Amino acid sequence: MREKLPALIITFAATTQALAAEDFCQREGLPGRLIPVPREITAGCGLAWKAPPQEETRLPARLTEAGIQWSQARVIPV
Repeated sequence: MREKLPALIITFAATTQALAAEDFCQREGLPGRLIPVPREITAGCGLAWKAPPQEETRLPARLTEAGIQWSQARVIPV
């Protein structure tokens, strides 16, 4: 079984917000990728952004500055 490592998980209320975050992060060269929401978290749309845990402060701030709404940002083992 694969060892779970800590990762920043950002959830979204709507799929459009998750896709906007993916587009923004790719354009800006920010780390991470879209994943299905882990079982440990509940989220509205079922998609989440997974990034390195050290991005816990910077990434949510950048999304907010870009006008992208997100629901929750947590570091959990995934």
